[in-house]
Amino acid sequence: MNIPKHIAVILDGNGRWAKAKGLPRNMGHVEGAKTVEKMCEIMWNKGVEYFTVYAFSTENWNRPSEEVSLLMKLLRDYMVGCIKRSMKNNMKVRIIGDKTRLDADIQKSIADLEEATKDNTGLKFTIAINYGSRDEIRRAVSAIAGEVASGAMTPSDITEQVISDHLDTAGYPDPDLLIRTSGEQRVSNYLLWQIAYSEFYFAEVCWPDFDEAELDKALAAYNNRDRKFGGLKVGN
Repeated sequence: MNIPKHIAVILDGNGRWAKAKGLPRNMGHVEGAKTVEKMCEIMWNKGVEYFTVYAFSTENWNRPSEEVSLLMKLLRDYMVGCIKRSMKNNMKVRIIGDKTRLDADIQKSIADLEEATKDNTGLKFTIAINYGSRDEIRRAVSAIAGEVASGAMTPSDITEQVISDHLDTAGYPDPDLLIRTSGEQRVSNYLLWQIAYSEFYFAEVCWPDFDEAELDKALAAYNNRDRKFGGLKVGN
């Protein structure tokens, strides 16, 4: 089986999962966080090298304040144990998105986590927090414009690679496969530049119920497709 080098996931359906079980929404987010931990190990065991998840979008600030506060608490709690788990599993963790809106203690936890795991050689795990792809591209364009204004480069120097190098995901390969759970079929402002040639798979289950069997379905679908770039077939 051809295993994607990089899988990106939109973690959708935590709230619906909880509602269907008669539980408060926060329980869906708690279970969703547990699923993330499980899938990191499963992805690596399958041979996936890069795993990127959409945890909190720029639009999520518009959710009820109580839910946003809960998500921030979950993020804090996750960061507390993430260094220990990451070091144990040799996992390199990277956070993408605009971190400036996050509270100072969260920003510090992120910096500590990235510094502690930067030399790990196992799964490259990326978490998108306060992330929106249009905002990411805006920030990249602003940075490039600043370099042009300073004389560090000219407009003719701006290539696709230059743009990629100014995105939050710089240095990482684009996703081969994008998975979205809960049956929704849209990309929701996620990695718009990076998924230009990705295969999409939409799982019917909500994220807390996504497991190895569901991943196997996604991998099977991925292997049943003819991936072509410029008319050249790649993979199976």
